[in-house]
Amino acid sequence: MKAFIPCDALKPYIDSLLVSESKLAQSYKVLPGTSLVMGFQYKGRLAYQQNDIAISMATAGITGILNGFRTFQNTPGTGTVLVIFKEGGAASFFDEPLHELFNESLSLDNLVDRAQLAGLEEQLSAAADDDKRINLVEQFLLSRWRPLKPDLMVEAAIKHIRLAKGQIRMTDLADLLNTSKSPLEKRFRQVVGTTPKKFAGIIKMKSALITMQSPLAPNDHLWGYYDQAHFIHDFKNFTGTTPMQYLQELIARK
Repeated sequence: MKAFIPCDALKPYIDSLLVSESKLAQSYKVLPGTSLVMGFQYKGRLAYQQNDIAISMATAGITGILNGFRTFQNTPGTGTVLVIFKEGGAASFFDEPLHELFNESLSLDNLVDRAQLAGLEEQLSAAADDDKRINLVEQFLLSRWRPLKPDLMVEAAIKHIRLAKGQIRMTDLADLLNTSKSPLEKRFRQVVGTTPKKFAGIIKMKSALITMQSPLAPNDHLWGYYDQAHFIHDFKNFTGTTPMQYLQELIARK
């Protein structure tokens, strides 16, 4: 896995670009995050598990914010260029409402002209090195960029959610922003790709995972949940394991 810093023009929208290559077939788990991810397989293929069925992914696709963990599989000799968007960054490159991508992995030809996409895929497959592949993807993104006025209310909502580590009521968040829940949710979904409540849930669980890695973390802490049952349910949906199993895996890796 190699990480690349996006060019200056893309830095406000793209967190990073990655090139990932795997000589062997493998299966790996991806936990929910707060960013949309676009990917191009310039060799090999990817699939993901859904109800114990392997769903083949398009060679050029985009995955929205996920509601729970997802298991991916790659064939031997797979090479992928990944674009990790910043929160709200993808809205400047696609006309479609981003919330329609929630929990979905779609072929990019649903959003992009097929002829343009076919040309890019052909160039990526023929590219001599990773720098050339990154440059091709950046040029593709720049060709689709459209200026959008920043939604200051959504940006402020993200900051409040992060400061609270996800532990904030949506009514309280709306009050802080001098608005009501309905318009806040509508604007947040359009820009970020999910509701502020689901976004806060991801932040809250990520904060819990980070804290659990500390040897001083209390075993009975609920991280803002009302009871242990709800915490265990959401934790398992997020990670695929119970909190106890997760802790045991942490200890085994040390």
